[in-house]
Amino acid sequence: MKIAWFCIPAHGHTNPTLGLVKELTAAGHEIHYFSFEPFREKIEAAGAHFIPCDGYDFEMEDKENGARVGKDKAFAVELLVNSTLALDEMASENIERIKPDLIVADSVAYWGKLTAMKYGIPYVCSTTTFAFNRYSAAYMKETPFDIAKMLFTMPKINKQIKRLREKGYPVKGLLDIVQNDNDTNTVVYTSKEFQPCSETFSDRYHFIGPSIRPVQTPMEKTAEKTVYISMGTVDKDEAFYHRCIEALKDTDYQVILSMGMNAEQLTDLPENIKAYPSVDQMAVLSIADCFVTHCGMNSASEGLYFEVPLVLFPQTPEQGAVAKRAEELGAGYMLNDTSVEGIRKAVETVLREPSYKNAAMNISAGFKQCGGLKEAKEFIESLV
Repeated sequence: MKIAWFCIPAHGHTNPTLGLVKELTAAGHEIHYFSFEPFREKIEAAGAHFIPCDGYDFEMEDKENGARVGKDKAFAVELLVNSTLALDEMASENIERIKPDLIVADSVAYWGKLTAMKYGIPYVCSTTTFAFNRYSAAYMKETPFDIAKMLFTMPKINKQIKRLREKGYPVKGLLDIVQNDNDTNTVVYTSKEFQPCSETFSDRYHFIGPSIRPVQTPMEKTAEKTVYISMGTVDKDEAFYHRCIEALKDTDYQVILSMGMNAEQLTDLPENIKAYPSVDQMAVLSIADCFVTHCGMNSASEGLYFEVPLVLFPQTPEQGAVAKRAEELGAGYMLNDTSVEGIRKAVETVLREPSYKNAAMNISAGFKQCGGLKEAKEFIESLV
């Protein structure tokens, strides 16, 4: 079987797919993965043919745009429609050359879904966040202001949709692009237990559990309690890290900070605190007792897989949904007070109250009972 796979230029959307890509290529299937140069090496290592999308005026590569996409839905839609049009000719040429039996596309790589519609090719949605429908969307906490902003920009978006139709994409309106229904074949990288409102999704949705890679560089545990702090690869709030250091410097905890590229600016750190530009997150989580996280879907899932309770500090609506679900299931403490005292209280609460650890263990057990890559592979094979 030949598969064309489309993804956005984001680690959090690419990494979970790589295990499944490897599973499919090992079974003899041919995958042509449309992505961006920073991801080439890991995509090729998974056995796929890499097709670069760089250099086509693809606006999501811009870091400022990337950060804004998570916070401004109207801007995101406009950007993604622009990107579809920018990639149209290259994607069309490759689809006609490859003649894929199936298209798999990330839930926000709308150009992949639109390409499937244009050529009448069976489509699978790869969802690295929660699956969203009208029930689970309540977790996104969309405010009246957000909805008003969306309505205000609709004329602009409708103009974009008209441009799509002129290029042969059979799109009636915005919902055709952004919304999946219960007839959409979908792979979701979480469990039914962690997915909000999972009972409202059809059996075309396969909840396969998070994609967890093995530990590569072990991290030594040097204290009875280990606290891990990371705000992911996009958001860099240095002041927050400094408050975390202040909050935890006079404790017996081993504190590991993964800060992005600014770790070298931190000098005179207390003995119990180590800061790194980046770490092997699986290695750290395998020894951690508390994880202070921005609640990116992958980070939160990895923490919970390793039975680590969370201190929840979401930065975007999508992360807010993950945080809300973790809090609802009792595995996380919402960090509403980000002062030094507030951070210390949150960490101590999670470490001292066993209910947080027990809830994390329950979610982890649910993850491990999922059908995983084997179920996803068999599901995809059954479609062609």
